[in-house]
Amino acid sequence: MIVVKLGGSLAESDALIKCLDSVEQNYQCGTVVIVPGGGAFANQVRLAQQHWQFDDQTAHKMAILAMQQMALLFKGLKSHFAIADTLIDIHKQLNQQKTVIWSPDIIELDNAGIQATWDITSDSLAAWLAGKLSARELILVKSAISDTDLSLQELAGLNIVDKAFCDFVAHSSFKINIVNAIDI
Repeated sequence: MIVVKLGGSLAESDALIKCLDSVEQNYQCGTVVIVPGGGAFANQVRLAQQHWQFDDQTAHKMAILAMQQMALLFKGLKSHFAIADTLIDIHKQLNQQKTVIWSPDIIELDNAGIQATWDITSDSLAAWLAGKLSARELILVKSAISDTDLSLQELAGLNIVDKAFCDFVAHSSFKINIVNAIDI
């Protein structure tokens, strides 16, 4: 099984539908889970937190809601894909040969001990999910063009992946690919 994280910034152009089409064409149903980034919805959470100065726990929950909104957008574009919020539901949908869009469950993430910090974004959550699902590969699709020769630490330093990503994948057994939207 493969986990494909589609960056939220892909929704700012036609890249999002092209990526969803590519997943649909290149991966067999029942073998892929799509993780949405928070995109413009998460950016609004960042702005609101800066303005109102509320705590990181509140911002974390709002950012998860941003991912859930993106999941609904993806589902609106690909109505035959299935939305799943928990690990159990993901397995159920995969067993029914569905292409799955993850709409993360806040309670499941809290119970897993996922910290409430902007250092952890949908990149790290996709890595967490890939580990929990025993995925063979994690593909992060970004709108930013990145140098394939850069290490994960260098990519984190350039904010191509989040600051916690390296910790989330440190002991992973899955292959990691970070690609530009035009390369998927």
